[in-house]
Amino acid sequence: SPGYGSSRTYSQRSLHGQVAHDIGVRIVQGDIAAGEALPNEETFSAQLNVSRTALREAIKVLAAKGLLESRPKTGTKIRPREQWNLLDPDVLAWQFSEAPDAAIIADLFEICEMLEPYAASLAAKRRSAAQMATLRDAFADMASAGEGETTAPDLLFHQGILDAAGNEFLSALGSLLESALVGSFQLSSYSLKVFRTSLPGHKEVLDAIEAGDGERARSAMLALLRDSADDIRRSPRAAKKRKRAGRDGQGSEP
Repeated sequence: SPGYGSSRTYSQRSLHGQVAHDIGVRIVQGDIAAGEALPNEETFSAQLNVSRTALREAIKVLAAKGLLESRPKTGTKIRPREQWNLLDPDVLAWQFSEAPDAAIIADLFEICEMLEPYAASLAAKRRSAAQMATLRDAFADMASAGEGETTAPDLLFHQGILDAAGNEFLSALGSLLESALVGSFQLSSYSLKVFRTSLPGHKEVLDAIEAGDGERARSAMLALLRDSADDIRRSPRAAKKRKRAGRDGQGSEP
C-alpha cells in the first residue's frame, strides 16, 4: 500500500521524533511558508502540547535536514526549499504524506531513469547467486500478490537491483526509488490489474540480469520506468494536479 513509504521516516517511537515528523510534514506540504518564523519555544511547545526539551530536539532534527535555521535575534525560520536535503528519506516521505505533486513525481522518475537502468546493467554483470535468488523471490511475490500486497515486493525487487549493482552509493539510493514508486502509486489510478500489466516488464529485467546481458537489462529497465511514467501521465489524479499547478504558476507536467 502507499503507506509503505512511511517505514523510512524518522523514528516516531520517541516524542521528539513524533514532533519532528509533525512539523516536517507541515513544512514540506507548504502549511508553513519559507521564510516564516516558528512561534517562540514557549508558545510553540504549548501549542503542540509537548515539552520544550522535545521541541528543541525536534528542531535540531529538522535543522539537520535543511528545513529550519535558528538564529539568536530572528528565531527559528523555514529555509527555502532549494536548501532542503531533498534526498533525505524523511523529507521525501513527508512530501507524500498527502496527495503528492505530479511535478515532484516527474522529477523523481527522471532521476530513476538516469540511475536505475545503469544499475540494472551493472547487476547483470556483478550479481551474486544470493542476490539473484533475492530478485527471483521478490518477483515471485509480486506475481502472487493480492490487492494491497503489491508494494512491498515491488520495492524489494528494485532495491535488490541496486544492491546487486555492487556500488554502495547506488544501493543507498533505495529511499529515492521507494519514494518515486510509492508516490506514483498514490498519484495514479493504481489497482491490482494495473500492477499485473507491469509484470512482463519486470520479468524481462529479471531474465536479462540472470542471463548476464547488461545492455538488455538496461533497455528493459528503461522501458519499465517509462511505462510507469506514462501510467502517471494518463491518471486523472495527475491531470488534476497539473491543472492546479498550472493555475498557480508553480508546476510542470510530468
